[in-house]
Amino acid sequence: MKPIKMIIDTDPGIDDVMAILFAHQHPNIDLLGLTTVIGNGTLETVTRNALLLKKYFNLACDVAKGADKPLQGEAREEPTFVHGDNGLGNIEIDEKEDFGKIDPRPACDYLIDQIRANPNEITLVAIGQLTNLALAIEKAPDIIPLVKQVIIMGGAFGYNGHFGNVTPVAEANIYGDPWAADKVLTAKWDVVIVGLDVTHQVIMKNEHFEQLKENSQYGQFIYDISRFYLNFYKTKGLDNGCAVHDSSAIFYALHPELFKTIKGPVRVVTEGITKGQTVIKTSDFQFGIDEWKEMPHQTVCVDVDAQACLDLYQTTMCNCK
Repeated sequence: MKPIKMIIDTDPGIDDVMAILFAHQHPNIDLLGLTTVIGNGTLETVTRNALLLKKYFNLACDVAKGADKPLQGEAREEPTFVHGDNGLGNIEIDEKEDFGKIDPRPACDYLIDQIRANPNEITLVAIGQLTNLALAIEKAPDIIPLVKQVIIMGGAFGYNGHFGNVTPVAEANIYGDPWAADKVLTAKWDVVIVGLDVTHQVIMKNEHFEQLKENSQYGQFIYDISRFYLNFYKTKGLDNGCAVHDSSAIFYALHPELFKTIKGPVRVVTEGITKGQTVIKTSDFQFGIDEWKEMPHQTVCVDVDAQACLDLYQTTMCNCK
């Protein structure tokens, strides 16, 4: 299998870190770059975290800094209660340490250049809010048909009883910039949405983290940052585990057969009490008022082989000590 050329758009983030290290380790992924966006921490914090990963684990990829606010309005408050003040579960970090240089290009320009240089080869995996992708296609719409695939961790459609996680209907990455999300989801490229409908099915338990700690070169680091994350999930009623959100998007890139999907045009609510809600039209009926009409049909994941995903993560990460 030819390795997948991948750029991860990210806001590291504990679960982002787990996904990035998994992508770095997997032999069928060629990780070209990390583009950062505000979300799980300030833009400075999440960019520092991306550089930290690159330095600590010898990632060969570029790091490009992206958007520090959504397309409209102000950024929402960082969820420090989920990821800690430093985005990495409050593990000790030497703030004076030199973690290396970022790419001189803004993230949207980096994306444009890489896509043009690798036509029909790059898979974009977006595991934060979608501002960088929206800015890139606004600036250079010619890249849309040049992208192999866009895989998004975000959204919620109500399958398996899973709706929003920041409001009753909205998932955090989409809620952070619903205007960007609607622009990205209605562009004429191949989008796959890996939302809470499936990520809340994939639960990594503390035993998995213990196994990683003993058998993976990344394991102690992942174990340490996961303590804060597991405590957050405990407050939500999950006593011995956490949802594997961002890595699930990487799982799809490698093994789409593990997921059950549906197709249809998807829109995002940008205002009001349902701001950030993702809505798919599954009917071919032409309504009198139809904001989905003539929009591209995208792929939405609605079920998953959770055990196979967990096994994939453990096998990949525990084969590298």
